[in-house]
Amino acid sequence: MRRPSQAEGPTENAGVVAYKLKISYDGTNYHGWQRQLDRRTVQGALEDAVFKVTRQRVSVSGAGRTDAGVHALEQVAGFRIRPTLGNKEFFKAMNAVLPRDIRVNSLVKAPAGFHPRRSARSKVYEYRILNTPRVDPFRLRYVLHWPPPLDFGAMKKAAALFEREADFSAFSSNRELHPVRTVLRSRLRRKGDEIVYTVRAEGFLRYMVRTIVGTLLEVGRGKIPPEKVEELFREKGRTLHSPTAPAQGLCLMKVSYGPRTRPMT
Repeated sequence: MRRPSQAEGPTENAGVVAYKLKISYDGTNYHGWQRQLDRRTVQGALEDAVFKVTRQRVSVSGAGRTDAGVHALEQVAGFRIRPTLGNKEFFKAMNAVLPRDIRVNSLVKAPAGFHPRRSARSKVYEYRILNTPRVDPFRLRYVLHWPPPLDFGAMKKAAALFEREADFSAFSSNRELHPVRTVLRSRLRRKGDEIVYTVRAEGFLRYMVRTIVGTLLEVGRGKIPPEKVEELFREKGRTLHSPTAPAQGLCLMKVSYGPRTRPMT
């Protein structure tokens, strides 16, 4: 009788468990999520932590690849491993060895077929703009400080125009992926002394949220009218009217899971 190869398992998968983690991090000191040679990344820090705790090398997948300097309140990650600790002990051990600017908020066994990115239904990002003459230095890591006046009404009108299924090439640095995305919510609000942009979509292109915010700032400073957004969608190309806003104001707030009507790209 022919023996099964390692690729076929069951020998390879015997005892292997899939885990789902919810994590938060301050992205200031990281070159983004994705592992990079000789650079500090969130994915790299998590993989190093798993190795310190279990002495096993793993590949940690994330729901989204946040850029350098971008934060996360609730990023979702996952990996497969042969467990050596119970969930509670594993959870405590991970937080004990991780850098203090990355925290595991929950660690559970993942449901069958779960993948942090492919199983995701939608993601919510938030961008915070502090529109005041002076800034508290303890907030500078998490907001874009913008001292000049901004036309909030015009920005709010423009923000609503991004709520659509469309080709978002004009609002990203995408050169490879299919550029059509579905934005389910795109809203601007005031929160104390901040202007907060919230966007929920089934998926995002590279720099998409920061470029939308850059466009909203162009509207707010009177460089373009809100209606210009429609023209930018039709042109399908980056222009000076859609610059990329700085990273520190952006935070991944939530990743949602559940039944989907179509695959996420």
